[in-house]
Amino acid sequence: MTIVDRIKKLCENRKITIAELERSAGLTSSTIYRWDKNTPSGDKLEKVADYFNVSVDYLLGRDEASNEEKEFEAFANDPDLLVWYRNLPEHDADELRRLRALWAIVKDEREKQ
Repeated sequence: MTIVDRIKKLCENRKITIAELERSAGLTSSTIYRWDKNTPSGDKLEKVADYFNVSVDYLLGRDEASNEEKEFEAFANDPDLLVWYRNLPEHDADELRRLRALWAIVKDEREKQ
């Protein structure tokens, strides 16, 4: 998976476009798409990594799991939460998406404290 592919996946998860990401991160239009052919500068990679709360290594493909995925895995491995999750009637992709969203809210609240 390329840098651009990873960024597209992150954008899809956040339900934003690459153009919205570029504006929010202070990058010029089409900067990220050019990374398919040109090596991005470290400062621009850092801006994207900071925006998504992932490591630059994740964007470069050196780390297969994003910070959010690692944090969610730790959350899911909590014995009390695992029992709660197993008691859900039927878990499907939508429920997992909602649990991830809930985890993001908990994480954001913790960071604000």
